[in-house]
Amino acid sequence: MADGNQKAANLKTGRHPDKALSAAFVRTVTEPGKYADGNGLLLKVEPTGARRWVQRIVIRGKRTEIGLGPTSLVSLAEARDIALQNRKLARQGGDPLKARREAEAVMTFEEAARKVYEIHRPGWRNAKHAAQFISTLETYTFPRLGNQKVTDITAADVLAVLTPIWLDKPETARRVRQRIGTVMKWTVAKGWRQDNPAEAISQALPKQTGVKEHRKALPYAEVNGCIAAMKASNAGITTKLALEFVILTACRSGEVRLAEWSEVDLDKAVWTIPGTRMKAKREHRVPLSLRAVEILQAAQGLSDGTGLVFPGTKAGKPLSDMTLSKLVKELGFKVDVHGFRTSFKTWAQERTNIPREVSEAALAHTIQNKAEAAYARSDLFEKRRDLMERWAQFILTRDAMVVRIR
Repeated sequence: MADGNQKAANLKTGRHPDKALSAAFVRTVTEPGKYADGNGLLLKVEPTGARRWVQRIVIRGKRTEIGLGPTSLVSLAEARDIALQNRKLARQGGDPLKARREAEAVMTFEEAARKVYEIHRPGWRNAKHAAQFISTLETYTFPRLGNQKVTDITAADVLAVLTPIWLDKPETARRVRQRIGTVMKWTVAKGWRQDNPAEAISQALPKQTGVKEHRKALPYAEVNGCIAAMKASNAGITTKLALEFVILTACRSGEVRLAEWSEVDLDKAVWTIPGTRMKAKREHRVPLSLRAVEILQAAQGLSDGTGLVFPGTKAGKPLSDMTLSKLVKELGFKVDVHGFRTSFKTWAQERTNIPREVSEAALAHTIQNKAEAAYARSDLFEKRRDLMERWAQFILTRDAMVVRIR
């Protein structure tokens, strides 16, 4: 009977008084129909017993009905608040429906991060860098922020992600913060936010006192022993050849692992790496020592038809970076493959009188001074050829410490 009285009071008289409904009525009403509350808010009861909120409202001169959700999810108080805000917006000439559609279009942090990843990936230098961008977010950020709308993320949320790793993994933590910031800057550009919460936490984070860790390198006098241990190991022949070639040429692991026969001229003992695979995005000619040529001649018999000089175990795939790193570690040398470039550089500094720019050119380092770079147009190839031959002789001699360097 109460249901009928409420319905009669609201609908038969045509009056829609404010706050006409009660929470108890909303929970217990069963008679199908629409029950008005105020500001166009209606409780709609279906014949099935389902109850939901709708609002009748005039938006820019057009009468519209907006669904506000079921009573099981939206309380009477919440429905009244939404209805009031919608009505205020409509009276000011706004469109509550458009505002809601825009709010629903806002991405979660994970969605935004993956979108930013796809946008920036073509411009990154290599696939490894691109993979690191998304993998660090997957590991440290998505578990906490992944499902949150980017509009809801606060500086406190970012702080909660970074605090556990800020001192234990300082370099990783800085990169995570930078990558969160990159995503949030994109949301600002989209108009979803006015601020970047990753920039608002500087004073809240403790000072990182640790020194930046460099790649672990083997002292140049011990490189000979590493090569000897590698040759005596049970590793695959391709892996052995590739690792020795990395050391001999002082090139980056990726440059060697992705080397193709079309880049090699054995007659002239030159390997030309295209700019697309170089960190500096410039073609780099590598003079090949006698031993480096021997390695390539041995590798010719391992060709899988793909054009790769050092093919991996999977058909058509190059050796993985982990393959070389794993071999070095298994041999008992706790160093990074990239660290052999440091071994070469230190040897050149301490055991030769070769000019600095020659060893820098051998490492394909970019001249930072723009004025100097404008005039330094030679790649010092012939001087580098002599240097690389002497490096090969040094690391392949049993008693490397007593080799005479002219």
